[in-house]
Amino acid sequence: MTSDVTGTSRGEHLPDPLTGTEILRYSAFTGDPAGGNPAGVVLDASGLDDAAMLGIAAEVGYSETAFVTGGDPAARRFRVRYFSPLAEVAFCGHATVALAVALAERLGPGEIVLDTLAGEIPVSTAADGAGAVRATLTSVPTRSRPALATELHDALTALRWKPDDLDPALPPHVAFGGNDHLVLAAASRARLADVDYDFDGLAEVMRRYGWTTVDLVWRESPERFHARNPFPVGGVVEDPATGAAAAAFGGYLRALGLVTAPATIAIRQGEDMGRPSDLLIDVTPQDPRTRVSGQAVPIPGQG
Repeated sequence: MTSDVTGTSRGEHLPDPLTGTEILRYSAFTGDPAGGNPAGVVLDASGLDDAAMLGIAAEVGYSETAFVTGGDPAARRFRVRYFSPLAEVAFCGHATVALAVALAERLGPGEIVLDTLAGEIPVSTAADGAGAVRATLTSVPTRSRPALATELHDALTALRWKPDDLDPALPPHVAFGGNDHLVLAAASRARLADVDYDFDGLAEVMRRYGWTTVDLVWRESPERFHARNPFPVGGVVEDPATGAAAAAFGGYLRALGLVTAPATIAIRQGEDMGRPSDLLIDVTPQDPRTRVSGQAVPIPGQG
C-alpha cells in the first residue's frame, strides 16, 4: 500500500497497541455514529498475517473488521479480507461500505473495485453537498433456494420460534449474496421484536449448515422490510445492519418472483437494538446481482 490511502484521516485513527497498525472505526448504514453497524477498517494490512488480523478484529470487538491487504490506489482497486472476532468471513457488506467511505475520503469519491474471497465487488461512492459520503456496492450473483425441512426445524428450535410465527406468504429460504443466509419472515412486527434465542445452539446449527447470519425479516409493505440478523457464529448476538444479508435478500425476492420490474427496497434494521440502520437495495429481475447502498460515518473517541 502507499501513503495515498493511509494519509490524513477524517475518521478516528488509532493504533493497535500490539502491532502499531492504524485502525479506523466507522458506523455503516447511518448518518449518526450512535446508529448503524460499527466496523473496523485497516487501510494497510499488507504486513499482517491471518493470526494478527484475527487478533485485531477480536480486540476491536465489532462484528467485522475490513483489512486492505494490497492493491493499487491509482487504479482504485484493492484486495480486502474480513474478520469477525472469531473467524474470517468471505464477504461483509457493512464493512465494505465503511471501507469504501474511508477510501473515498482519501482518494475522492468515485468508483472503487474490491477483490474479496467472495469475488469482485464494485463500489460506487458519492458525496452530497454537506460532505456526507454514500457507497453503493454491487454484490456477486445471488441465488436462493427453499430451506430444507431439517434446516428449518433446527433453526426454529434454536430461535425458540414456532412454525406459526412465520409468514406463510414468504417461505423460508437459504439465500446467497457472497455468504449463505437463512431467510425467515416473521408473521408480525411483534414477533420480530421479540428475539431471545439459544446463542450456542443457533451457532452450532449455523456452523452445521454453513450460514453466516439468520436473516429475520418482516414485510411492512412490498417496498419496505424490517430485519434482524443474529450472528452467533461471529461471536456477536446480533448485527444492527447487514449488507451481505441485504444482498442475499435481494436474490430471495427475485427468486420468489416478488420483483417484476427494477425496484428499490428499503430495509430498516437495528431498531430493536437501539442502533437504527437504513439500507437500500436495488433489485432487477434480469440481473442476479443486488446493489446495496448506505452512508457511513466515523465513530469518534473509540480506543
